[in-house]
Amino acid sequence: MTTIGRTTGSRVIAPLQSVEAREAALLARYAMRSADTAGRKYAEPAHPYRGPFQRDRDRIVHSSAYRRLSGKTQVFTGEMGDYHRTRLTHTLEVASVARTLGRALALNEDLIEALALVHDLGHPPFGHAGEDVLNECLGAQGGFSHNRHALRIVEVLETRYHDFPGLNLSREVLEGQAARVDKSRAGLRPLLEAQVVEAADSVAYDTHDADDALELGLLSLGEVLSTSLWSQAARRLRTELTALSPGELRRAVLHELIDWQVSDLLHQAAQRLAEGTIDSPQAAREEELVVAPSKELAEQKAELESFLHERVYRHPLVLGERGRVQHRLRAMFEAFVGRPELLPAGFRGGVESAGPAVAAVDYLASLTDPFALREYERVFASTH
Repeated sequence: MTTIGRTTGSRVIAPLQSVEAREAALLARYAMRSADTAGRKYAEPAHPYRGPFQRDRDRIVHSSAYRRLSGKTQVFTGEMGDYHRTRLTHTLEVASVARTLGRALALNEDLIEALALVHDLGHPPFGHAGEDVLNECLGAQGGFSHNRHALRIVEVLETRYHDFPGLNLSREVLEGQAARVDKSRAGLRPLLEAQVVEAADSVAYDTHDADDALELGLLSLGEVLSTSLWSQAARRLRTELTALSPGELRRAVLHELIDWQVSDLLHQAAQRLAEGTIDSPQAAREEELVVAPSKELAEQKAELESFLHERVYRHPLVLGERGRVQHRLRAMFEAFVGRPELLPAGFRGGVESAGPAVAAVDYLASLTDPFALREYERVFASTH
């Protein structure tokens, strides 16, 4: 890609810096560069001023699946309040943390952002409650995984271009998402950019699920501060804790939690990279994970996640709502499989190519929380 410049009348427009020149000036040797991309399944000409990962990011942002993340809950349903995270706000928080990590490590921020924006694209409505019931529905077909479904969305289901199915994302983005499907698989590690997104995801949900539960009154601040991660974050604050109101203390601890986790990740990664053995993206993939928390912090995060599982994700109010929405999703699945003509026209084609069960799940997984509830009323009004 060459430098671009033009003249309009007597006014000279400044030359545009090429993607390659910008990355050469800013990225480390172990970062993934646009010029080294393995390309796309369906070949496309290069863009004059946008690199391949910029184009991936833009395609994801303009997809219908991305827009629908605003109506899909992270853990709690919309009927429990309006403060807590949706899949979209969580995705943006992950992208923000990941870009911070990537910039400090001189990695490819465009690739990082694309990976962050796609990482939860496959989530169905109603958070993990929705995923669990769709996994049961597709048991005979190998089950349902939101990570795997994100790949199906960007490779098959999104129909935004006339000359190829899906979004035709770069192989690096597809590979990074595929690594989330089977995190224990043997072989090469993900690119450092994908490792950054995985770490940022952990930072976000370990911090913000507790914040959401506090706002909804499912936990007290004292209960959360009994965990070692939150109590140590409070001790790290340079302010006298007794001088803060409960709301001020909560916000201060949240800020400290994010800063502490990000700083720990950067310190651990910098130590590994300073050894000098990782001098290319390929070399990074042949090593143990580079972007990972210290042993002490990892243990504290595991304790917090266990606490959240028992005290929040299995809270009676959460479980009660979970059962209600799961019943409706399961009933709609059975109705669509039995009467595929109830599916919208855009999903009926999948009945012949993938089977009625897969077509039904493709549609149900695409729904937002409020639309799923409305769709339940439509389906069962039409069957009586």
